[in-house]
Amino acid sequence: MSLFAGTASYYRQFRPGIPEDVAEALDKAAPSPSGGRRRLLDVGTGTGLVAEALLDRFDDIIAIDTDADMLAAAESALRPKLPQGTHLSLIESTAEDFLPPAGWKADLVTICRAFHWLDQPAVLARLDDQVAPDGLVAIFGDTSFWTATSPWKEAVQDVVRTFLGEERRAGSGTFQHHNRPYSEIMEESHFDRVEEARIPVRRTWTAESILGYLYSTSFAAPHLFGDRLPAFETAVRERLAAFSEDDTFPEENEFLIRFGRWSGR
Repeated sequence: MSLFAGTASYYRQFRPGIPEDVAEALDKAAPSPSGGRRRLLDVGTGTGLVAEALLDRFDDIIAIDTDADMLAAAESALRPKLPQGTHLSLIESTAEDFLPPAGWKADLVTICRAFHWLDQPAVLARLDDQVAPDGLVAIFGDTSFWTATSPWKEAVQDVVRTFLGEERRAGSGTFQHHNRPYSEIMEESHFDRVEEARIPVRRTWTAESILGYLYSTSFAAPHLFGDRLPAFETAVRERLAAFSEDDTFPEENEFLIRFGRWSGR
């Protein structure tokens, strides 16, 4: 079973998209070939949120994911919006096994909210042959709800822990994470010219959108609760009610982008 089994519809509807400021930063960092197509490889695309934000900036896009339901949701969302002349391929594959068409090299590789699931050194090594000489790899994401940054988030996290245990779930198992900054891992690869950019984002949530977001995650997917799902929803709504009289919950977050360019060493 996929870590995200049963989450695709929630992911598409409730996961925050990629802000315009983030899309613009990615666009400006990537090269624009003087001839031929501008190519994007989106790794761990999920329901296609990154590809969607960059549809009008790249005209040859490959997006990969291991979850067929996620890719089906991406297909339904992106295909109708595809600019004329833009080529989009959605491919079911792991990052570790993916091979692009012969001669195809990305001007930009994006890995958003997904690097922690990968064999990181292996994927970066594999990308050596998949990135154009002046291209780059961008690893980025915003802060998960699991990392509480406000009282109302702490309350939501407390409810999740009450129902599913103290350790962060990852599907049927628990989440195993390292403490090394991604920039250090990138510096050990050929993409060792690393720059970072921080882009703040402000959002306003409701109880419904918070629950929808939780159901899009591997740590609070609906199937993890079994027949206790209605009780979980009630508990979350009751805890949130203590923080807002009008069902609005502000969030201060940020996207941290690590841009890695090939050093040529």
